[in-house]
Amino acid sequence: MAEVVEKEKKEPLFSKKNLQVIKDPLDDNNPVTVQVLGICSALAVTVQVKPALIMSLGVIFVSAFSNLIVSMLRKSIPTRVRIIVQLIVVATLVTIVDQVLKAYMFDVSKKLSVFVGLIITNCIIMGRLEAFALGQKPWPAFLDGVGNGIGYGIILVAVAFFRELFGAGSVLGFKVIPQWFYDHGYVNNGLMVLPPAALFLIGIYIWVQRSRNQKLVNVS
Repeated sequence: MAEVVEKEKKEPLFSKKNLQVIKDPLDDNNPVTVQVLGICSALAVTVQVKPALIMSLGVIFVSAFSNLIVSMLRKSIPTRVRIIVQLIVVATLVTIVDQVLKAYMFDVSKKLSVFVGLIITNCIIMGRLEAFALGQKPWPAFLDGVGNGIGYGIILVAVAFFRELFGAGSVLGFKVIPQWFYDHGYVNNGLMVLPPAALFLIGIYIWVQRSRNQKLVNVS
């Protein structure tokens, strides 16, 4: 009887297993540097920190709530139309993000341009819906969406930080490199405002990550 009661006990919301679901995408299974997904937006929206941060928040929102909704509907979605249902859920959430940005952050919305809409086909989001949300309960699915969104956002913001710092001498629009440096010959690095700079920075991040985490060395 005691064993039955024990089995019926609900798993804590932030159990070790659930916390691992969030933590894995931050490093060991990062969607950008390990799974190599979402690279296009990493090239396009990381010239400045602010657009990268807003894009990251948008992906976290869409990833978390699309996972949650699909998980809640998983038992009633016919297998042959699951992709269509997933796209409808994601497109609805992306539309919400897009309209909120246009209403309250129009300047950022213009900088992000079509890349907000392209969240609909983001490999990270669709991949987690297929690989996780369709087979898990709503709460773990929600945490998985949050974790993968944050893992994606960490890379975007880190890349944007260095690109804006060395490309414009500022971070979030505030001048960081003193005028004294410029007066003595310092020049902003023009390469940093070009898309290839994001590839170089992501490559360096992957190198550092795999140097300190040997189990990722043979991950392709």
